[in-house]
Amino acid sequence: MSSTPGLRERKKAETRQAVHEAALRLTLEHGLDNVTVEAIADAANISRRTFSNYFAGKEDALLYGDEQRLGTLVRRVREQPPGRSAWQALRGGLESLHDEVAETDRELHLRTRLAMRHPSLLARQLAQRVRTESELSEAVAGRDLPDGVRPEVITAAFLAALRVATQWWCAENETRGLLELTLGALDQIAATFR
Repeated sequence: MSSTPGLRERKKAETRQAVHEAALRLTLEHGLDNVTVEAIADAANISRRTFSNYFAGKEDALLYGDEQRLGTLVRRVREQPPGRSAWQALRGGLESLHDEVAETDRELHLRTRLAMRHPSLLARQLAQRVRTESELSEAVAGRDLPDGVRPEVITAAFLAALRVATQWWCAENETRGLLELTLGALDQIAATFR
């Protein structure tokens, strides 16, 4: 059986991406509070009803890129070689993800700065992170863990390092790249698990 998505699935993915891009563009141009679902649907050349088939609201459409990125991270962690510890698998998955999606860092930067300014976006972003934490915990549950440390703890620490590094990256005068900042934060946390 082929793992390649069929035409229908590809069309759905293209529509989701088009709606996401329209939401991001309109939000950057007009501000989140001045953008409506109708405006996003019009910009994506779909109906309001079609929009509702894909997203619950403009916040979900705007953060779709985050959802995709986190889903890819979970897959990359699951793909790590079996002999790696939980922490090594998490870090390896992150490095693999960065190699694949580094070109979208500008979009991530924009979404993160928007979320930091809008409580409704931040709430949705945090809800996504909770789901990701659960999925990552399942992905590393069978791997080697430090004595007495549960998968949920190591995953929460990993995601906290990602969140903090992303905030540093979005700071006004930061010149270092996201991967450099993230690996530095991960190194600080990893020392506590040794």
